Amino acid sequence: MAPIGLVRTFQNIQPFGNMTVLDNVAVGCHTRSRHGFLDAALRLPRARAEERQIFATARATLERVGLSERAELPCLSLPAGQQRLLAIARALAAKPRLLLLDEPAAGLNRSETAGLADLVRRLVADDRITVLLVEHDMTLVMALADQIAVLDYGKKIAEGTPAEVRANPRVIEAYLGGADDAVGARFIAPSSEEGTINRAPTDDG
Repeated sequence: MAPIGLVRTFQNIQPFGNMTVLDNVAVGCHTRSRHGFLDAALRLPRARAEERQIFATARATLERVGLSERAELPCLSLPAGQQRLLAIARALAAKPRLLLLDEPAAGLNRSETAGLADLVRRLVADDRITVLLVEHDMTLVMALADQIAVLDYGKKIAEGTPAEVRANPRVIEAYLGGADDAVGARFIAPSSEEGTINRAPTDDG
């Protein structure tokens, strides 16, 4: 889907463990490569030129997410929070129009989450990327989403702006009625397009 502008990250961080941080991001650039295996194998001038452009783009993307100083490090040496930023950088290298982020704040501390929110805002405002965010952190969802649709056990119960969703009686009952209701809640929300809050089943069913 990357060639048509649809790119995603995963809840479970999946870096290419035997590569550097820079090489991981360069992989995302290769989705738009114009030259094939033979060009690369023979090290033709056009392939070498494209390779230089790929790594220049990868370095610029690392700068965008604040990881430029980590470019030459083994990717697995990064702490979890920076590995999540690396996953976003790899996705951005593919030049998405729609970016799907699956729980990117999982395991992040408050400062890292704030940095993530700022990055997402900049991607939407500056790069004109539509972001679909799947996230447990309701504060982050409410801070970033323009429009939210709410699902309760697979059924849509509300849709609207964060303020409208927050005040909706059915949402309050489903998510804010008690501690047990909040357990396992899952949030899906976009920056600039429609999204969903999906309440996952608890252990009681």
